[in-house]
Amino acid sequence: MSVTIKTRIGFIGSSAPASPHHESFKAFIPNDIDFAIVQEAGPKTSLYDARGKVDPLIHQVRELIEQQHWDGVIISGAPKEALNPGMWERVSQELKVPISMALRSSVAALKAFSAKRILLMTPVDDQLKKMYQNYLAEFGIEAVYPPQTLRAVTDAQKLTSVEVESMTRATFAQYPDVDAIYFQGALLDPLPILEKLEIELKVPIVASNPAMLWVILSKLGLRYAISGYGKLLSSWPALPAGPF
Repeated sequence: MSVTIKTRIGFIGSSAPASPHHESFKAFIPNDIDFAIVQEAGPKTSLYDARGKVDPLIHQVRELIEQQHWDGVIISGAPKEALNPGMWERVSQELKVPISMALRSSVAALKAFSAKRILLMTPVDDQLKKMYQNYLAEFGIEAVYPPQTLRAVTDAQKLTSVEVESMTRATFAQYPDVDAIYFQGALLDPLPILEKLEIELKVPIVASNPAMLWVILSKLGLRYAISGYGKLLSSWPALPAGPF
């Protein structure tokens, strides 16, 4: 009897594998994917600790690829990309397997939906929001976002799905002229309500975790139709032109 060899995907981020928000992500990983979550090494007291830490991250991921025989790697954490210009280019060149990252993958997804003006929903502070906005602008995407309401990024973990849904609906009413909504930051965890909001608000909604999964599997020549988590995964568009 032949044995099917699963595609091995590594996911490396700042949170421990057992963190609650990872459960929403793992729920829609295809069964034929061997998916491993690993925490990034090193102390972290702030999102800004990611600045200047690209070298040790590349070293850690390179070792994991060799040890775990990963076919592709997801490197989560938009602050890493925002705080380290050129990071995507470096990891793409120095790691010998396909990679996907939060901001770059989300840009690819927004471009797949031809979105030019988007509502950015993220629990980070206004300084990082501005950096995300500038990053998106480099790809011709205008981002608008509401004023800061959370005292700390970790406060996002205290919000229920009902509260995230209500907050998104109210914010969208203030910015009705956007082409899409972009959730950045798994702590806000919009995944359980993403499809419901997409149907109600009648705009595509991109969240970074599904976007990173879509990009990495697409790069490996895989295609799925995953229902229940929004248009990106259910329709599985082709990757747009560009270095993603």
